[in-house]
Amino acid sequence: MRDPYTVLGVAKSASDAEIKSAFRKLAKKYHPDANGDDASASTRFNEANQAYEILSDKDKRGQFDRGEIDAEGKPRFQGFSGGENPFASAGRGSTGGGFDFRSTGNRFGGGAGEGLFSDFFDQAFGGGRRGADSGFNAARNTPSKGEDIRATLKVRLEDVVSGEKVEAVFPNGKRLAIRLPAGVEDGQVIRLRGQGQPAVFAGGPAGDALVTIAFAEHPRFKVVGHDLELNQSVHLSDAVLGGRIMIETLDGRVSTRIQPWTNSGRTLRLKGKGLTRKDNTRGDILVTLQISLPAEPDAELIALMEKRQATVE
Repeated sequence: MRDPYTVLGVAKSASDAEIKSAFRKLAKKYHPDANGDDASASTRFNEANQAYEILSDKDKRGQFDRGEIDAEGKPRFQGFSGGENPFASAGRGSTGGGFDFRSTGNRFGGGAGEGLFSDFFDQAFGGGRRGADSGFNAARNTPSKGEDIRATLKVRLEDVVSGEKVEAVFPNGKRLAIRLPAGVEDGQVIRLRGQGQPAVFAGGPAGDALVTIAFAEHPRFKVVGHDLELNQSVHLSDAVLGGRIMIETLDGRVSTRIQPWTNSGRTLRLKGKGLTRKDNTRGDILVTLQISLPAEPDAELIALMEKRQATVE
């Protein structure tokens, strides 16, 4: 994977706000809902998510900047600092540079050369310990973590507030039922530790499963943070005389009252009917009223309007 700063198009000195803004722009541009079956867009979307996962986490960002982890969040091999040749000052051989492994005994078979070679690897990999678990053997036998697996999960807004589990399907066919955390956002990456590929060598930890959440487009609501926006039709008689109207929310139908002589464009607020926040409270639904005429022509209404128009003239 590419450098996360390059992926998001920000400088290494970018603030948290700049990183979040850059991620949101890319997530919106390459969101699966906006790009159909475009595989390249899906790749860019997942790449942006992975980059944001590292740069939005203070600890991981610091580890990446120091070279301790790579662009996928995996530990880098921490070898010799400063790019120095570890053998440069250890001795000179007939080749004119580097380390001379020649010894008076068998080749790497117990002479002085082996001792120096073993000491070097003990210090580099084993902290000076001796025995079967020290030196080069310790580095070679260190358990390696399994590969991470990734999937994009489309969820309905109803799923976000229901608390019910949803199923993520991964490219390798694995299925995981997960419960969405409170306050989950569109484009958020959920890490399921130990649910990825098993380690290559016995004893190593399994990789993780990374699930990118993508909100499916809703037929009625527009998502604005944790609030929802809704356009609601109102009969002319209700707009003139006032009354109660029924509104479909994510939790079912609710009744609310509108005042007499209500104009189109007025907004009502249904508190606590929006999406969940991290503190388990919920946002609101903002209902914009739009006056609508009856589906079929109403003779009495037409006659009333004609009479009123004649009076005005």
